[in-house]
Amino acid sequence: MTTPAEPPLASLSLTHVYYDPTDLLSFLCAWLALLPQALMIVYVTTLFCTRELECLLMLLGQLFCEAINFALKRVVREERPKRIHGKGYGMPSSHAQFSAFFFLYLGLLLVRRGLGGGEMQRWKRKGYMAAAGVGSVAVAMSRVYLNYHTVRQVMMGYVVGLVCAVAWYAVTAWGREKVVMGWTGREWALWAGQVLWVRDRCLREDLVVEGWRRGMKEKE
Repeated sequence: MTTPAEPPLASLSLTHVYYDPTDLLSFLCAWLALLPQALMIVYVTTLFCTRELECLLMLLGQLFCEAINFALKRVVREERPKRIHGKGYGMPSSHAQFSAFFFLYLGLLLVRRGLGGGEMQRWKRKGYMAAAGVGSVAVAMSRVYLNYHTVRQVMMGYVVGLVCAVAWYAVTAWGREKVVMGWTGREWALWAGQVLWVRDRCLREDLVVEGWRRGMKEKE
């Protein structure tokens, strides 16, 4: 009596990273490869907890950037350095593109749109931008070190991510102020988001500081 053959197991490539276990830097690069997934969790968690319009717009922009990467890979069809190190095409690098978009769009929010309001100190803004910039470059370089992409694929991904960030910032800046039927885009967005309690406070105040102040007042 024969037993039915067991189906072959598959790997969840979303979190599957090849690295050299004897190389500490390779191990660190493997963790850096998971940073985009971690940032998506941060996006969703922050949006769920704050219901901030700007967080929603940034998340939509990040997804738009990923859609551009998906399309470009299938148009260019350039292979990775080694097929065993990653599935699909390699041009442009999605990790580099993701991290570049996050870095520049966050920087534009902090510098141009005034994220955090007037109370956010300048050193905080510079610190956030520096951390995002260093992190984005580290993620991009890790893809080359782990042999998932060539230098050219990573550079192209980084450039596309920067372009997407500037384009999305321009679109949202225009959309926020565009008047349609007597209401600005911002007012329409808040009206449509009433069901989900969407609000737009993070450009006027530092949500972390304000949350701490309210907590201290409740203790009094």
